[in-house]
Amino acid sequence: MSWGFLQDILSGVNKYSTGIGRIWLAIVFIFRLLVYVVAAENVWKNELKEFECNIRQPGCENVCFDHFFPISQIRLWALQLIMVSTPSLLVVLHVAYRESREKRHKKKLYKSPGSMNGGLLCTYLISLIFKTGFEIGFLVLFYKLYGGFNMPRLVKCDMRPCPNTVDCYISKPTEKKVFLYFVVVTSCLCIVLNVSELSYLIFKYSIKCCLEIYDKKVQTMKSECQKLKYVEPDGIASTTLFHSNASPVLVHIPDKPESNLPTDLREG
Repeated sequence: MSWGFLQDILSGVNKYSTGIGRIWLAIVFIFRLLVYVVAAENVWKNELKEFECNIRQPGCENVCFDHFFPISQIRLWALQLIMVSTPSLLVVLHVAYRESREKRHKKKLYKSPGSMNGGLLCTYLISLIFKTGFEIGFLVLFYKLYGGFNMPRLVKCDMRPCPNTVDCYISKPTEKKVFLYFVVVTSCLCIVLNVSELSYLIFKYSIKCCLEIYDKKVQTMKSECQKLKYVEPDGIASTTLFHSNASPVLVHIPDKPESNLPTDLREG
């Protein structure tokens, strides 16, 4: 199987990822994709031919193999790699849409087509949710199909057309068990990274929105304070008070307070 298309998708989204997202990409490339192509694919090669039962009844081995391995584990792993990587294509397509929109309008509509804000941020968060969901879903599927993450050496089969309960032997059980544990560990690590990145982005942009709302309130308060004015004309100090839903009130303060002395003393 050629994995070039998957490499192109992941390389394209690397430019728009956060630091945590780049760690996720490195794990997918090195510890999952390369391990699958270089080593794991050969371990499961010819697994049906190497599955042997201690009876030569025609069809018995095929039926027992189908019973214990309804889907080939290595093919399920390949499907998992494809499904957890393709949501990143949403981010690449969104950036391409922004670039084509700027070309169509022949003007700059964004600070940068790859800037993480607005719709692109929502697309990125949705891709993280899908990746996490696929990872968890495939782990559950592995567990349900094969009764856990163990690889037994011997399985007993009594499926027809086998005449009785027969012993069947799985090839390379220890090596396959190691790779299965490797798949589980890397999948769990990718889930942790996806959840961490999702939490980080939500927290970061929530703080940013709160600060923007706070700045708007401060600006509003400053503009309201500028409406309050103090005026001092000749001989009379007056203060004009502004209310939001009332007309201005003018308060007159006399120059000198009236004295309670008799008239003749005031005139003298």
